[in-house]
Amino acid sequence: MTRRKLVAGNWKMNGSRAGLAELDGIAAAAASAPGVDVAVAVPFTLIAPAATRVPALQIGAEDVHEADSGAHTGCVSAAMVAEAGARFAIVGHSERRADQGETSHDAWAKAAAARRQGLHVISCCGETEAERDADRAERVVQAQIEKSVPDNADGSWFTLAYEPRWAIGTGRTPTLEQIAAIHSIARAKLRMLIGDAADGVRILYGGSVTGDNAETILACENVDGALVGGASITAAKFVPIIEAAARL
Repeated sequence: MTRRKLVAGNWKMNGSRAGLAELDGIAAAAASAPGVDVAVAVPFTLIAPAATRVPALQIGAEDVHEADSGAHTGCVSAAMVAEAGARFAIVGHSERRADQGETSHDAWAKAAAARRQGLHVISCCGETEAERDADRAERVVQAQIEKSVPDNADGSWFTLAYEPRWAIGTGRTPTLEQIAAIHSIARAKLRMLIGDAADGVRILYGGSVTGDNAETILACENVDGALVGGASITAAKFVPIIEAAARL
């Protein structure tokens, strides 16, 4: 099955209203690459102005709470981000697993909450450096997928992202063979869980993706795009990744 490439950015705790000007160049690059889907997740405070500024670009939330509403001080629901203009949400990101102690079950519950509001979901999985060094990467990723993927997941609203935690923001990347191996295992695990629908689910790679390495990574089998962190904050760094996807 041919799956459209998806290049998704995650600004994390960065950005300002003035910085939204970077989206203009990103949106222009997306318009010049009609065969590639481009999305950017911005901080909660920037969702509404970003969605207004670049309506043709898919703007999303970096996280959502699993509940639709309630006494959850400081949290933001899927309904709230959808009302602000978000079209997708990231769940289970490695940094939230590491810093906030989130689990794969949390990712599953958040995915379900986002789906209830009609949002697309990018659900993340990936091993730590210690798990990779102990030859446990494959088992860890399989277990995370098993616990976080909703039973009704399909490519119309669900995307999986493999992001080895030790490669996030470090400038280090796995070898192409390691990336292809995990993506193949992830695809097989999805097939076990959701059957033929797995063939329509895009699997992104995330972890120090740049304009220099994007094309070789995106050419790997079962790599359907990229989840990009720091390099997505500026058009100068993000656009070359979009262009690399468009060449494939």
